[in-house]
Amino acid sequence: MTGGRVAGKTALITGAAGGLGQAMARMLVREGAQVALSDLDLNRARALAEAINAEHPGMAFAYEHDVTREDDWVRVVGAAVEDMGGLSILVNNAGIGVQLLWAEQDTLENWRRVQAINLESVMLGCKHAMAPLRASGAGSIVNISSIAGLAAAPGMGAYNATKAAVWLYTKTVALEAAKAGWNVRANSVHPVFIKTPILDPFIAMAGGDETNAHERLARGIPLKRIGEPDDVAYCVLYLASDESKFVTGAEFKIDGGLTAQ
Repeated sequence: MTGGRVAGKTALITGAAGGLGQAMARMLVREGAQVALSDLDLNRARALAEAINAEHPGMAFAYEHDVTREDDWVRVVGAAVEDMGGLSILVNNAGIGVQLLWAEQDTLENWRRVQAINLESVMLGCKHAMAPLRASGAGSIVNISSIAGLAAAPGMGAYNATKAAVWLYTKTVALEAAKAGWNVRANSVHPVFIKTPILDPFIAMAGGDETNAHERLARGIPLKRIGEPDDVAYCVLYLASDESKFVTGAEFKIDGGLTAQ
């Protein structure tokens, strides 16, 4: 492919088989990037790669990836670099959704699981992708956090903690890269409620009525609606592109005005 806002770039997207990951992958490919799709569910990642390659041959690759395992990160980053000839974009998108547990209900096992998937995976990604990102000459790290990392809510302690940590850790990585003189930027993206399976717990609380659940969630949002996956993907596209070449250590809220109140 020629042309496009990220033409010639190469991206690794974790959790790529999910709703947000799929939207990001399709958008980056449409704008000219090759994509390495990593996910714990290899079958779904392969299906997405096949669908993309049917329209844009040779633009997508799929890998099985447990983001909590350091050896998996070494393997997947190495394979992505080999298959695509380098790596210029890392999107740390993999994560686990909200399990509504108050502090006295939570367990250490659950807490550690959420930390490993939502936070430790981001550290491992930044660690092992940094060398090829640096070698690309213009690298971009996009860490998917959440509005829940900027504003707390009852029953979301583990999730709040990890997403807040991703927010601040991203700034640390951005400053380290800048101080070292590497042309690698790092920014975080903070969505509010987006129409993906991460809202399933809220739908279950509404008795399985998806429309009712979405309406309830939208009441507190000034724009009075919840987001679409492409709302997040467009932000990722901007941060992955050279349009944002002077943007690093920043957070981008995709929240319909929620945190402006």
